[in-house]
Amino acid sequence: MAIEALNIIGESINDSVPSTHKLFEANDIEGLLELARFQSEKGAAYIDVNVGPRSPDFMGDLVRKIQSVTSKPLSIDTPDPALARAGLEAYDAGKAGGAKPILNSVTSLRAKMFDLVEVQPFRPILLVSEHVVDGQSRPCHTVEETVAAAKHLVHKFRDEYGGTNDDCVIDPGIAPLGSDSEGNIHRLIGAMERLHADPDFDGCHYSVGLSNFTVMLPSKRPDGMPVKGALESAFLTKAMPLGLDMVIGSVKRKYELLAPDHPAVQCLNDVLKLTSFDVLMRVREFYS
Repeated sequence: MAIEALNIIGESINDSVPSTHKLFEANDIEGLLELARFQSEKGAAYIDVNVGPRSPDFMGDLVRKIQSVTSKPLSIDTPDPALARAGLEAYDAGKAGGAKPILNSVTSLRAKMFDLVEVQPFRPILLVSEHVVDGQSRPCHTVEETVAAAKHLVHKFRDEYGGTNDDCVIDPGIAPLGSDSEGNIHRLIGAMERLHADPDFDGCHYSVGLSNFTVMLPSKRPDGMPVKGALESAFLTKAMPLGLDMVIGSVKRKYELLAPDHPAVQCLNDVLKLTSFDVLMRVREFYS
């Protein structure tokens, strides 16, 4: 991790991570606290806390214990309002230097979670890769749908809950590049370009779950070049000038901004000019 302007939300304390799931299943709280300490020492700006399907009491207790071993603010990561409430109630801003926690994440269908600001002021991650159609949550397939979802959530949080643009962390949603035949990367970058150029969003922050970008890809090419790390860094090279300043990611990864002629940057630039199956073939060409 070596990009000064990039804030890492440490991803390790998440029940969906197989090694961490084993700690949860064994009730190895000390193991979970060691993950918090390690990420804090390695430079994470926030520590993510996702306890999976466990109880609100468990969430609250874990938040208190994590705050006993790190002064970094936490990201309460759950779609469950009861778990979110428990985590926010347990969070002590004083132990994090007065910093608000992050609440990950709020969608257009889950906008009632904004009500939890009465429990604890927070910075919401606004997941704008989804919107509401006929009362149901549906994925955004276009730049226009993504921008509309962002406008809806930012305006709602500002106008109805007293939030500010600086509170808002917009997540346009990132998908695995190696299987992206539907143009998600085109939608994501196009939406970021539009939002970054719109003064209504000045001061907003942007984040993605960066590890999702390289799911199912090999770690290295036959010539030894990293695949996952290089493509993640290529994405950062493209997205940070468009406002991306946070990622949910790994403190073990060496993120860096790459030169324009780096093969991973060239691959991503090519992908943005291609569609459908040609995208998959270009990515395969890069890692092969």
